[in-house]
Amino acid sequence: MRRYTLLFATLLLFFSQWAAASSYRIGVSIARVDDNFMTYVRSGLEDAAKKENVQIQFEDAQGDVVRQLNQVQDFLNQKVDAVIVLPVDTAATANVTRAAVEAKTPLVYVNRHPDERVLPKGVVTVASNDIEAGQLQMRYLAKKLGGKGTLAIIMGDLAQNSTHDRTEGVKQVLKDYPGIKIVEQQTAEWQRNKGMDLTSNWLLAGTSFDAIVANNDEMAIGAAMALQQAGKAKGEIAIVGIDGLPDGLAAIKRGMLVASVFQDPKAQASVALQAAIKMIKGEPVETDVWVPFQLITPEQVAMFEQHYK
Repeated sequence: MRRYTLLFATLLLFFSQWAAASSYRIGVSIARVDDNFMTYVRSGLEDAAKKENVQIQFEDAQGDVVRQLNQVQDFLNQKVDAVIVLPVDTAATANVTRAAVEAKTPLVYVNRHPDERVLPKGVVTVASNDIEAGQLQMRYLAKKLGGKGTLAIIMGDLAQNSTHDRTEGVKQVLKDYPGIKIVEQQTAEWQRNKGMDLTSNWLLAGTSFDAIVANNDEMAIGAAMALQQAGKAKGEIAIVGIDGLPDGLAAIKRGMLVASVFQDPKAQASVALQAAIKMIKGEPVETDVWVPFQLITPEQVAMFEQHYK
C-alpha cells in the first residue's frame, strides 16, 4: 500500500511540476480585432499558444490608446508572465513600455514597431521592415510602367510608422525613376471603403494616373473597385498592395491587383510568442526580430495560398 501511495505522490509531483512549467499566462492587447490583418495575427497567436500549452488572454483596444494602456495595466495587475501588444499608435507606446518595465514583466510588441527605435531591456519587437515592403512594391511597378508614368499613393493610418516607412520605401525607389511622377498622395486609414471613396474622388476631380501603390491590400482592393465602377478595364491602371491575405491573393487572381507584398501574420505571431516564452525563462532574445516581406506576382499566388490552408 505504501508503495502505491509513494508512486501516486511521485506522479502527482511530476504532473504538478509539468503543469507549472508549461502553463505560462500571457496577456495580449490587439489594436483592432476587426482589422483583417490583425485577425490573422490573433489566430496565429492562438495556434502558437496551443502548441506551447500557454494560456493566452486577448483584449481588443478598439483603436483607443487609453483603452490599450488600461488593458496592459490590468494584465500587469493580474501578474501575467508576459504581455504581447499590437499597438494602436506607434507614437504612443512609451507609457505601455514604462509600465511593463516597472513591473519587470516581459513585453513583446508585434507587427508594429514603436516609434522609439531603441527599447529598454525586457522589451522586444517582432515585425517586418516596412521600408522593404515599399521598395518591393515600387520596383515591380516601375518595371511594369517601363520607368515612365504617373502614380497615386494611398497611405494607411497616419499615426502608424508603418504608413510612413512603406511610403518612404516607395519614394526611395522612385529616385531611380525620374520618369515616374507622384500626382496624388492621401490616406485611406487602411480601409477598403475609404480606399474606394478616395479613388472615386480623384477620378471625379479629373486626376489621371497610370498606377496606384497602396500601403495595404484592403485599400488597393477599394481602389480597384472604384476603377471598375468608373468603367476602367482590369489592369488598365496597375495597382499593387501589401499583406497578401486571402482577399488580396484572390484580387490578384481576378486581375484587380497586378501584385502584392506578403507580410506573414502567422510567422510574426509565432515568433512573438516564442520571444515572450524565452524572456519569461530568462533566455536571451534579439531586441528587434524582422520577419521578411516577399513579393507576390500573379505566377506565385498558388504558392502563397498554401499559408492559409
